[in-house]
Amino acid sequence: MPAPRRPLIAGNWKMNGLGAEAEALATDLARRTWAVGAPAFELVLCPPFTLVARVAAAVAGSGIAVGGQDCHTEEKGAHTGDVSAAMLADLGCSFVIVGHSERRADHGEDDTLVKAKAEAALAAGLRAIVCIGETEAERHGGRTLATVAGQLDASLPVGAGAANTVVAYEPVWAIGSGLTPSAEEIQEVHAHIRGELAKRLGTDEAGGIRILYGGSVKPENAAALLTLADVDGGLIGGASLDAGGFWSIAESCV
Repeated sequence: MPAPRRPLIAGNWKMNGLGAEAEALATDLARRTWAVGAPAFELVLCPPFTLVARVAAAVAGSGIAVGGQDCHTEEKGAHTGDVSAAMLADLGCSFVIVGHSERRADHGEDDTLVKAKAEAALAAGLRAIVCIGETEAERHGGRTLATVAGQLDASLPVGAGAANTVVAYEPVWAIGSGLTPSAEEIQEVHAHIRGELAKRLGTDEAGGIRILYGGSVKPENAAALLTLADVDGGLIGGASLDAGGFWSIAESCV
């Protein structure tokens, strides 16, 4: 039997934050963690590349992890403006988000590229948070389960397992919109994802992989969404920029 899945709450700061405010936010969360001692959940902060080192220093020793928002497929080379997984690891990261819908939409990233980035993350010793999710048109067309299953199959890295891979389900239409699927719909998709993982990795390994929900999660709805049977935490966007709200979301999942 797989070990119980410890909830993971990941804050995706996106393109937000300058040095002083980022340090203040990270320090506030570190103090809350120290005050609890050993929270039942795991926190990871994913700031912009420019703030990774500063955030890592602010949370050092608190148990809060740091992650990148993206990485290149190569370890080094002539790739102006890109950051490798090895560079993130060197800065103190232990996670990296790959395949976020904003990367897929804004930069034309497809499943093949997402898989390559996830494999680069694993090779650098990082844990990959692999994002999948359907568009509004796909949902209205009744293609939600087929879409997420296809993205999962094509994006999951070789060597994926509970120790190095997290899956994040984020309906594209729910991100930043204030809209969310119903609790029943979220559980249905998460259970379907776990079933697809079981086909590929076996029941025990799939049972240990954490599947996060993301898309307009806030303190008011967190408990209803993050305590579902196959939801193991959240990938939080805008709400992660407020320490009190983010901490409230984290406390809601246990």
